[in-house]
Amino acid sequence: MTTRSMIRTAAVSAAAIALPVSLGLLAPAAHADDSKPFGPACSSVPKEGAGSLDGMAKDPVATAASNNPELSTLVTAVQKAGLVDTLNNAKNITVFAPSNDAFEKIPKADLDKVLADKDQLTKILTYHVVGEKAAPSQLEMGSFKTLEGSELTTKGSDESFKVNDMANVVCGNVQTSNATVYIIDSVLMPPK
Repeated sequence: MTTRSMIRTAAVSAAAIALPVSLGLLAPAAHADDSKPFGPACSSVPKEGAGSLDGMAKDPVATAASNNPELSTLVTAVQKAGLVDTLNNAKNITVFAPSNDAFEKIPKADLDKVLADKDQLTKILTYHVVGEKAAPSQLEMGSFKTLEGSELTTKGSDESFKVNDMANVVCGNVQTSNATVYIIDSVLMPPK
């Protein structure tokens, strides 16, 4: 074998290895699994007890959220709006649940004003709830009608999703006995 043919053989072999790798055939990308939670904030969910991922799966959504320390502000808002029973009794819903950090982005005076206005609070909270269970694969280019009556949109892939182009899903596909929960890093505002 000549030097020239050896170089050509090596180049063809390298190309044969590089092509599947560049196409992701040998190393598949991480995709959101429709059966398990994903996202960086899932690591802050308690590992055991009622507020853990396993614990939340046993309770309806409002009760499950009340056991998760990352959702305490949302729980207070849901209680003030009188939505605990509504959420707990709903069947097969999706909740885009703002974390405590999401509520901290709102100036305190504005948040206090909204928490004191039951009608406005109810409108905002029901805008975070969709009347069907949405799997991660449905969020890639999704449009969902909310219980408030308006649409919200989702987009993304793998384990990186945005809601209404502004809120990031930080812990997604959390199951409760009646809902799929996506914890988000911003509070969504319904269109006026």
